[in-house]
Formats: sequence, structure tokens, C-alpha cells
Amino acid sequence: MNYKKWKIVRRLTILCWIIFAYTSYQAAIPDELYLLEGRTLSEQVDVPAAFIPEGKIQTHQAKDLNVIPAGTNIGIYLKNSGVLVVDQGTLEGQSGSESPCAYKLFAGDRILSVDDEKIDTKEQLVQRVSDSKGKAMCLGIVRNGERIDVKVNPVLCKDQSYRLGIWVRDDIAGIGTLTYITKDGSFGALGHGVSDMDSKELISMNQGQIYQTMLTGVKKGKKGSPGEISGVIAFSDQTRIGQIEKNSEIGIYGTVDEIPGELQEIKALQVGYKQEIEKGKASIISSVSGERRQYEIFIDDINYHPSEKNKGIRYHVVDEGLLEETGGIIQGMSGSPIIQNGKVIGAVTHVFVNDPTKGYGIFLETMLEE
Repeated sequence: MNYKKWKIVRRLTILCWIIFAYTSYQAAIPDELYLLEGRTLSEQVDVPAAFIPEGKIQTHQAKDLNVIPAGTNIGIYLKNSGVLVVDQGTLEGQSGSESPCAYKLFAGDRILSVDDEKIDTKEQLVQRVSDSKGKAMCLGIVRNGERIDVKVNPVLCKDQSYRLGIWVRDDIAGIGTLTYITKDGSFGALGHGVSDMDSKELISMNQGQIYQTMLTGVKKGKKGSPGEISGVIAFSDQTRIGQIEKNSEIGIYGTVDEIPGELQEIKALQVGYKQEIEKGKASIISSVSGERRQYEIFIDDINYHPSEKNKGIRYHVVDEGLLEETGGIIQGMSGSPIIQNGKVIGAVTHVFVNDPTKGYGIFLETMLEE
């Protein structure tokens, strides 16, 4: 190779390294950052100052926040806003098979009214369909965030009842994990939203509560088959812990009536911001065994630009006790707080379907922004 060609190759190599370094550094720069007191921006981002574009990072002054890291199991009850369509089918009418709602109603549609009269429950919908005697009905629905009207004709079935041929749901219940409680009694849980199991749509809630729950069993997770916690939720005023005020993509939020007994003596911990998180040892707090315990995990990656807000932390479980008991992360553990260096840095949100020992977490600062 002559000298001229060597210079070209050398320049291209240097250019490739510069592009690689720039790309790598950009991935390490968050779009938004809470500045810790007494520290400058360049001291908190592990990137040379020359690689931080002016105005790239939106900064806020970090607050000295403390929260009680819960990790306790809760029963969750949400009442839909309206009546949710989960599926549709065919009816046996007087003259044969009929599908009155085919291409008119779809899974995920929320029925809010019938002939301009508000409905809140599936019982109200059934009654209005029965009262129609087969006459056309105008359903006010919300589909993909848009309010529209749909005209349907109930079918007289062979048992002499009038039906629409749809399956609906107006509430949902399940088990999850309480993440934190603040000094003013506010709470956050799950780290992801509550969605309908059939339509996969985020529940648009009318009201909701969290309750005490008693675990009855654990199904271990394995490759291709996520495990789960099973339990009994006691729905009563005496067992209600608090009110749910918001169901969002990154968690459920509300206020507790009072701090649950098992958390009364738990010390509040400082919130750790995303730039303080390190790859390496950490722990999660969970009551999957029936008792509140800490289990060791290892943080493998911190992503400042996750495609989903609740997947900023990637980790794997190393605690032998938890692996023996559950196989790793299972359904019902979502919301388990993540602790590192004595601070609450996040919460468990997702498990890898093909490897239950691995999972994702959300930055706690992200949950607190909701």
C-alpha cells in the first residue's frame, strides 16, 4: 500500500472512531436531568463536555425526596369509565345466524351512552338492549381516543331475549405490588398501567381502590411461560388501603387511607436519580414469599432513551432464594422497588418471556413525574 492510500485509510479509520464515539456518547446523554445540589451538569453526565450539545439536556433542580419503599402485595380494583367491548360474535336469531355488531364495534371500544343516555355498567347496557325490543339503538363510544356514534339493531334470539352479540366488561381486578408511599400519603404502584386482558387497551377508569390481599400460591416462571402470583383479595371497607386516582402507562397512583401496618416501621429512603444508577449489584423488595424481603439483582444496563418509559433499567436476578421460589420475575411482582446504594432508584416492570431471570425496570424519578 502506497503512502497516499495509507493516509486515506488512516483518515477513514479516525472518522469511523469519531462517529462511533459520538454515537456512544449521545446514547449516554439523557434528554432530561435532575441536577444534584452542588454538582454541575458535566459532573453528572459521564461524557466529555465537548460531546454535550448546547441545550441538548433539559435540566431541573433535584429535590431531596424520600419515600417509603413498600414492596407489599396489593389487590387492585378498577371500575371502567363506560362499558368496554372485549369481543364480538354470532347470535342464533329467529331467522338464523346474525352478527349485528360485525364491522361496527371492536375490542377496545368503550360504550359511554345509549341513545344519548349515559351508562356506567354492563347491567345498564343489557337492560337498554332488552328494552329496545329490537329497535335501532345509537351507541356513543370512544375508539382510539375519538368520540363517535354507532347505530346497531339488537337481535331477537331463540330464547326470546334481545342481544347485540358482544362480550363486555365494566371492571377489572388483580394483584400487583405497591412501589412507594410519600410523606403526604401519595402512592405509586406497578410501574406500568392496568390494561384489559382481552383487548390489551389501557383501562380508562372511573374509580378504583387498592386492598389488602392474601397470597395463596406461586407459579414459577420458565422459558416461554411467565409465572404468576395467585391470591385472594378481600373487598371490604376494613381491608381497603387507599384510592386509585390515576391509571397511566407508567403506573397507578392515588392516596392511602393510612400506612399499612407492615410498613409502619419501615424507614423512608432517599430517591436516587437516573445518573446515580450504576451497573452492578442492587436489590428488589418483594412480598412474593408472603413476607416483605430484599432479593439481590444485578443491573446490566441503564438506558436513558428507552423506547418505552418503563424499560430504562435492565437487570437479572442473582438471588438463589428468589430463583428457587419463583424462577425469577413473575406476574404480580410489577412495582417491586429497586434499591441501590441505600436509595430507591426504580421499580420492576417487565420480565423477559424467554428468560424469567431477566427483567426491566422504570426509573423512580419517572414514576414520580406522573
